[in-house]
Amino acid sequence: MDAVRVALLREVLAGTQWLGATRRFGAVLRGSVVSHGGGLLLVGTARHEPWHLAAHLVDEAAWSGTPELAPTLVRHHARPSDPAHLAVGLGRIEAARRGETLLVASPESDPALLERVSDARRAGVTVLALGPGERELTALSHETLTVPEDSELDLDTVQHLVSAAAGEAAAPRGRRGLRDRLSRLAESLTAPPPGPW
Repeated sequence: MDAVRVALLREVLAGTQWLGATRRFGAVLRGSVVSHGGGLLLVGTARHEPWHLAAHLVDEAAWSGTPELAPTLVRHHARPSDPAHLAVGLGRIEAARRGETLLVASPESDPALLERVSDARRAGVTVLALGPGERELTALSHETLTVPEDSELDLDTVQHLVSAAAGEAAAPRGRRGLRDRLSRLAESLTAPPPGPW
């Protein structure tokens, strides 16, 4: 979904809880990786690896000039023969330390992942969760954006809004001017795409 479609989606969602919720969560995500500088780990479940969200965060990192937003995709079935950016296994979560951020994004819960997330939190990792609001994961998370199964928006759409919000430059007090918003939109539409995945 490109910047124009995200802008149109935001217009449609104006006045709903989703616009504010995704912007708040995106701001927390951005603030966590920028202020701590320890890097962003992104993980899903064995059945749902968040490739799409990873790609959008890489795009937003490039377009916003915030390299900290580019995540390390942690995979359940990573193989040493995979390309380097796809060969990061669950051991990376065990190695995570204070200053790093772990974003768990999945439409389902994964009890096997909870123990690793719990260990990471005890090690000082900031834990964020994006998904159905599974009780145990929510309890482990510093911030959660719940996307219920019966919601009017699916997780994929919410991920677009969150990644766009995370990539937005921190606005000065008050609203950004129309000229600034149009300039950012024009830059994002004319910028070359980041390298392929």
